[in-house]
Amino acid sequence: MSPALPFLVGALALPLLPRGLRPWASLLPPLAALALLAALQPGTVFSLPFLGVDLVPLRVDRLALGFGWVFTLFAFLAGVYALHLRDTGQQVAALLYAGSALGVVFAGDLFTLLVFWEGMALSSVWLIWARGTRRAREAGTRYLFVHLTGGALLLGGVLLHYGERGSLAFEPFSGGVGAVLVLLAFAINAAIPPLHAWLPDAYPEGTVTGSVFLSAFTTKAAVYTLARGFPGWEVLLWAGAAMAIYGVVYVMVEDDIRRVLSFHIVSQVGYMVAGVGLGGEWGVNGGTGHAFTHILYKGLLFMATGAVLHATGWSSMSRLGGLWRALRTPLLLYLVGALAISGVPPFSGFVSKTLLLHAAEKAHQGLVVLLLNLAAVGTFLSLTLKLPFLTWFGPRGSAGPLRPIPWNMTAAMALTALLNIVLGVYPPLLYALLPHPIAFQPYTAAKVTDTLLLLLFTGLGFLFLLPKVKSEPAVTLDTDWFYRHPGRVLAGWVVLAPNRLFGQVEGLTLRLVRLLGRAAADPVGFLLAGGRGPTGPYDPDRYRSPVGVMALVVVAAFVALISWLLVHL
Repeated sequence: MSPALPFLVGALALPLLPRGLRPWASLLPPLAALALLAALQPGTVFSLPFLGVDLVPLRVDRLALGFGWVFTLFAFLAGVYALHLRDTGQQVAALLYAGSALGVVFAGDLFTLLVFWEGMALSSVWLIWARGTRRAREAGTRYLFVHLTGGALLLGGVLLHYGERGSLAFEPFSGGVGAVLVLLAFAINAAIPPLHAWLPDAYPEGTVTGSVFLSAFTTKAAVYTLARGFPGWEVLLWAGAAMAIYGVVYVMVEDDIRRVLSFHIVSQVGYMVAGVGLGGEWGVNGGTGHAFTHILYKGLLFMATGAVLHATGWSSMSRLGGLWRALRTPLLLYLVGALAISGVPPFSGFVSKTLLLHAAEKAHQGLVVLLLNLAAVGTFLSLTLKLPFLTWFGPRGSAGPLRPIPWNMTAAMALTALLNIVLGVYPPLLYALLPHPIAFQPYTAAKVTDTLLLLLFTGLGFLFLLPKVKSEPAVTLDTDWFYRHPGRVLAGWVVLAPNRLFGQVEGLTLRLVRLLGRAAADPVGFLLAGGRGPTGPYDPDRYRSPVGVMALVVVAAFVALISWLLVHL
């Protein structure tokens, strides 16, 4: 049985339960899915004949199991974080979203993949719209537009690939136009620049709990599909290295704490994409291992910043500050995630990032190693130093009275932080879940020393520049400009202008039809309108003529004659 099934069944059953039980019931699907995962063995396949082809809704191997475990585990943690919610729409959408992501992971054919791919897009957008603000509605609409475009590319690629290869099996692609379209669709969900702007546009506008779910599934499901379909494609190596730098550059000018984290998703996914581009056992292990840890530490960061937003009502660093006494627990748990994403030992990010850099070194990709290390410096500077300083330790901002943070949010953050520490302290637990068996020791004197020295000098530079560290609200121009502003102008010409023309034509046509209808129904009255009848002013209620009925009969006979001729000639 697919681990996606409990989530899909749970989403259907949840609205039928009493309102007070729904939050707790939303934890049952991930627990059931964990039990199913424990029973699955690599090599398990379930196929289903459909319209002459064999669909494979369940294909189990080590790559799928690794992503399955972390997706399901995080769905449970995010469910705990959302226990205080009484919004059935968000609860159902979150279950459908997590179930669709698992459906993608265990799909053995491209048609099943496509169905769950669209399921992710349609369910996740509700977690943005549910916030109810104008910005959320607009960002969610753009998010949906981009992902439906990706879905259309995926559909076209699948059809072309089937025509070229005669198979729907989801296996590594070897080239062709269909493969290129599929790659573009995966690249959109992976947020590879310049196809990335939907992510920092939409994720900060989601609900407090919705953005936690969003941080985990879409981009990492895309990393899985890239690892499954395009391992070793060199274009992904350089795209990933560019992503790592691109995201870090943008966070330096951002003011919104969740927008900062969103750009860091772009940067961190760059590490994973680079690992897939390296290919081979080491590269794929490095990319997927980093995806595993990223879900946990990035989820923790979104949880902690979500707690700040819940308590203060603000997510702008220029309005925050001076919160370290009132929000001490979220700060401490945030720092666990920040140290993990920065690759500081002994946290989870160190064991995955070190493995990935080792894979790049083994492939003699020195420039890639340099770019990834530069991105690590920017990550430590922005997330571990700048963001907590301005949010918790800077001058007191304009945030008003604080709302209490629900106990379940704190519990979820604590559990996620514990997992980040456990994986960092005991790396074999992570390495056992990777696609290929490896023997690797991240805690060597050289690796630990290199990492600590790099971050130490970054910290010294931050202290030197501390008097100038500040944040101001601003609009950051990104590639979404090309479809947000010129897109409106283009829509005006391509859609609205013809629509106005069609409206005018439609209006004229309706008037003509009305006139012809009046003429056909009462030609005498039509001709004498405004004139006089035999006994005084013309009154259409008093004077009727059979001429109109005769005209309709003639027209109907003419149409019947023409139709008969067309059929028989």
